[in-house]
Amino acid sequence: KDLYRTRLIYTRVDYRIETWQLTMFRIPDLLTKKRDGMALTSEEIRYFVQEVVSGGVQECQLGAMLMAIYLKGLTDEETVCLTGAMKDSGDVLGPWPAEWEGKIVDKHSTGGVGDKISLILVPALAACGMKVPMVSGRGLGHTGGTLDKLESIEGLSVAASKNDILRILTNVGCCIVGQTDNLVPADKEMYAIRDVTGTVDNMGLIAGSIISKKAAEHLNALVLDVKFGVGAVMVDEVKSRELAKKMVDIGNGLGIKTAALITDMNNPIGKMIGNALEVAESVNCLFGNGPIELEDLVLSLGGQLMLLSGNASSVDEGRTKLKETLSNGEAAKKFKEMIIAQGADPEKAEILCTKGADVWSVLPEAKHVTSLKSKCSGYVYTINSRTCAECSLKLGAGRQASTDKINYAVGLELCVDIGSSIKEGDTWIKVHHDCDVIPDDIMRLLSGAINVQTSKPEILLTRVKDTIS
Repeated sequence: KDLYRTRLIYTRVDYRIETWQLTMFRIPDLLTKKRDGMALTSEEIRYFVQEVVSGGVQECQLGAMLMAIYLKGLTDEETVCLTGAMKDSGDVLGPWPAEWEGKIVDKHSTGGVGDKISLILVPALAACGMKVPMVSGRGLGHTGGTLDKLESIEGLSVAASKNDILRILTNVGCCIVGQTDNLVPADKEMYAIRDVTGTVDNMGLIAGSIISKKAAEHLNALVLDVKFGVGAVMVDEVKSRELAKKMVDIGNGLGIKTAALITDMNNPIGKMIGNALEVAESVNCLFGNGPIELEDLVLSLGGQLMLLSGNASSVDEGRTKLKETLSNGEAAKKFKEMIIAQGADPEKAEILCTKGADVWSVLPEAKHVTSLKSKCSGYVYTINSRTCAECSLKLGAGRQASTDKINYAVGLELCVDIGSSIKEGDTWIKVHHDCDVIPDDIMRLLSGAINVQTSKPEILLTRVKDTIS
C-alpha cells in the first residue's frame, strides 16, 4: 500500500515537472538554438508544434524556424520527432478494431503523369482482405490528383468524417477520401509558410509532411512510390532515392513497416491522361485489361505491401494474390462498392463497373476528339510526360491555382507504346477537348513530345528501379 502511494506521488510529480518544463520554453530561444545548428530535443519540438497549432507562434517566427531548418537541417531523430508531433497535432484515425491488426495498409505516390495506381490498387487490396483508409490529395501543377479523378464520377464525395471512414472500411474495406479539417493541422500551417518562404525543397520537411498524414491513418504498413524523371516532381534519381530513404526511416521510426519503390516517370503511365479518361482506364485494369506496365506497377507496389504487412510470404506471392482479384472481378466489385459508399449512384456505378459496358454513358465525355499524326517513320523512343501533362493542364484537366475549376472530360489518349513501330501519318495521340479548335501552343508542344528514332529502344519490362526498406 505504501509502495503504491509512493509510485502515485512520483507519477504526479513527474507529470508536473514535464508540464512545467514545457511551459518554460521560449520560442525565441528555440529559434536561436536551431539557427546555431544545434539539435532540438523531443520536448522542444513537441512544444513548438503545439504552439504552431494553438496560435502561440507568429508567422514570422514560424518562417524563421523553417528557414533555420532549411539551412541547418534536421537530425534523423529530430525528423522522426517532428513528424510524430505533426501527426499528433490534431485528429488521428482509429483506433481500429482489434481483428484488423496487421491489415491496415496504404500507399503514397510522389505524383506522376497518368498515375492512376491508387484507383486500382486500393480496391484490389481490399479484395485481398486488407483495410485501406487512404487519405489522398488533389492535383496542383503538372501532376494529377487522385481525388480529382474520383470526382469525375457523378455524385461521388471525397469528404468523410472519422465515423464515415470507419463505416466504409467496415462495410467495404477501403475508401479514398480527402484530408479532414483537423487531420495533421500543423502540416497545413507549416506548408502554407513553406510555400512563401522558399523552404519547400527540404528533404526533412517534405518527408515529414508526407509521412505525418499517413501516420495519422494508424497504419500497420505503408509502401511509397517515389518517382524520378521529367514528369516527376523530383527529376533527379539521386534526390528521389534520398527522399525515399528518409521517408522509409521516418515511417519505420514511427512504428509503421515502410518500404519505397523508386520508379521511372519519364514517360506517362498507361495510355490515358485526364480525369475521366484515367477512371475509364482504371476500370479496364480492374478487370485485367489494362496496359501491362500499369498493371505491373500496381502489382509491384501491392506485392510489397502484402509482404510488409505479413499477409504474404514474398512479393511474388502478394503479386499473385492481387493479380487474381483483377482476373476474377473481385477488385472491380470492391471499386463499385467503394464509390457507392462514397455517394455514387448505384445504377451508374453498376454500369461503370460492368466488364465491356459503355462507361462513357456515365462518365463525362469531351465534345471533340482530334487525332494527331506522326511526322516521320521509325520507332517510338520516348514520350515526354511533362509536356503531355502541361498540354492536359492547358486543356482544363488540372489546376494552375487551387481555385481553378476542373474539366473532367478533357485530356490525352496515347495510341502508341515505347518501342512501337510507327509510320509517317499514323495516329500517335488523340486529344479529347471541348474547345472547337485546339490552341496553337498545345499543338506545338505535342508535336515535340514524341521522339521517333530509326533504331528500336530498349523496352523496360518494369518501371521499378529499386526497392528501399
